[in-house]
Amino acid sequence: MSEDLDVLRGQVRDLAARWRAAGRFRPRCDAWLRGHDIGFSRELARRGWIGITWPREHGGGGRSNRARLVVTEELLRAGAPVAAHWMADRQIGPAILRYGTPELQREFLPRIAAAEVTFCLGMSETEAGSDLAAVRTTATRDGDGWRITGAKVWTSHAHRSSHAYVLARTGGGQRRHEGLSEFVVDLASPGVTVRPIIDLQGEHHFNEMIFDDVPVPDGWVIGQVGAGWRQVTEQLSFERGGLERVLSTYPLLEALARSVRSGAEPDAVRAVGELAARLAVLRRIAWEIAADLDTGAAPVRRAALLKHLGTTFERDVTETARRVSGVRPDPTAAGLPGLLAQGILAAPGFSIRGGTTEVLLTLIARGEADGGR
Repeated sequence: MSEDLDVLRGQVRDLAARWRAAGRFRPRCDAWLRGHDIGFSRELARRGWIGITWPREHGGGGRSNRARLVVTEELLRAGAPVAAHWMADRQIGPAILRYGTPELQREFLPRIAAAEVTFCLGMSETEAGSDLAAVRTTATRDGDGWRITGAKVWTSHAHRSSHAYVLARTGGGQRRHEGLSEFVVDLASPGVTVRPIIDLQGEHHFNEMIFDDVPVPDGWVIGQVGAGWRQVTEQLSFERGGLERVLSTYPLLEALARSVRSGAEPDAVRAVGELAARLAVLRRIAWEIAADLDTGAAPVRRAALLKHLGTTFERDVTETARRVSGVRPDPTAAGLPGLLAQGILAAPGFSIRGGTTEVLLTLIARGEADGGR
């Protein structure tokens, strides 16, 4: 690692430690999905850590994907509240940068980098689940723009976001993958309804979004009309290739490791050591994905592999903590009991969000068949 990245890592650690010491957040599992604090996101933006890889003319930092990996790793390790900007920084901004028109880039990228606009993801549907080829939401031409009608579910923070990314069907085709397009939707538009979905922890971050003939400007189409499947598949490399698929339960792993430092049973020490070794391998894969992105590649297969292995790892962190700690999970408690409860309650979603295991294994197999791309 270069000295430059070491300095950056130290700066991120210092900020997270100061906010934590000041009582402005408490480390938690799934912080990138559940820890929403627009004030923290704007502090990161002020330091140039949102859109850190984007060109400076678009408000970005002009740095590498390895630099972004350093920032996100330290924030995830800290369990910091990053959900307000996470989707836009990780996924929508890069998609607009890759496929959007110059006008769309100028309109949105600087405001995302400043944490002035925030995005949620409108992909999953009730009838389709996470099978994006089965999307039923439609977008039809209306003069110079479009009208979107349909519904999306399991949309995190739609009630707090200013805009949504929406995958909609704009045409037919012989294959289900054909005729899909990507849109930016202003959630203040007429015809948008956001309904809360309360999760097993009693928290509200999921929502259902209803679109009833919602007007969208033609300029807010991301990329080519009808090319949504190829674009979204590549876009998911950003979603699946990050360390949030590995470090969602890191605060639990850290608390578990501290609990077995001395006087622990050999089986507990061995189990935590195995998790640490697996984490080192997963970090290496994430680092290789970041290097691929720096070359302009879209490492679809490798990102699917990281997400699949990361899902298994995060499930095993929770199961190992439950097996060897002897701690009773308590969602109201601080420390290991509270973190264990968070890990247990979040675990059912690990293998669903970002693509089911079946979808990921299909992508991995196809990538191998195509020569490992």
